[in-house]
Amino acid sequence: MARKKIFSGSEILAQALELKLKEAGVQPLVKNNIQSSTMSGLGTLAGSAVEVFVEEYDMAKAEPVIEAFKMGL
Repeated sequence: MARKKIFSGSEILAQALELKLKEAGVQPLVKNNIQSSTMSGLGTLAGSAVEVFVEEYDMAKAEPVIEAFKMGL
């Protein structure tokens, strides 16, 4: 199944978007590059971010949530 990246940014904003998507019945995949680099002993890498992905078949449900989220930033 193909996933589409819908967000890349801070951990706090990624968590907020994840919550909104779950409330809409969409199960996002969150990839925390910041936490991964810290746990591996590399510290926080410049340019690291938290990414949120959604399955392509969920995009119809996710798009209104994503747009509302962007408008609130």
